[in-house]
Amino acid sequence: MSISALISLAFTALIIENVILTQFLGICPFLGVSKKRSSAVGMGMAVVAVILLAGIITWTLYHYVLSPLKMEYMQTIVFILVIAALVQMVELIVKKISPALYKALGIYLPLITTNCAVLGVALLNIRKDFGFAEMLVYSLFIPLGFLLVITIFSMLREKIEMAPVPKAFKGTPIALVVAAILAMIFSRFGGLI
Repeated sequence: MSISALISLAFTALIIENVILTQFLGICPFLGVSKKRSSAVGMGMAVVAVILLAGIITWTLYHYVLSPLKMEYMQTIVFILVIAALVQMVELIVKKISPALYKALGIYLPLITTNCAVLGVALLNIRKDFGFAEMLVYSLFIPLGFLLVITIFSMLREKIEMAPVPKAFKGTPIALVVAAILAMIFSRFGGLI
């Protein structure tokens, strides 16, 4: 695959097919952890690490173990086991390096295991029949898109908390309205490529 095609794939994964705003995967941590920018960035970085490592490991397992043994039907189970192990590893690292971030992320950190964005990327790498370079770019830029959006969203939520929002819209309702507006903005980038 050419460099320009990889750049196009990176832009598509980051903006056009944004995992949160267009594929609607990973909504739980998006809404749950985005009240503060620091916890949103921490979650985004954890998701980047897990999706990138999961993409590499699952793609390798599929192409060098499952496919040669004609066990492709086992991919979902194997991928979930890999993701669960990676999340445990990331959880231990975050707990050791930054106890404050570990506490701020709370239950959402271990829930990365069930974050459908992680499994979705692993499965899409196979379904789209990506080669190694394409898989690497896609597995990096999809979670970077997650990080970008959750960071923007957290900054907006911090500002909205100080705004005079009608009582009926406070909290989750206004957050969903803001998320919808972000999705509309990101959808306009689709015509660029």
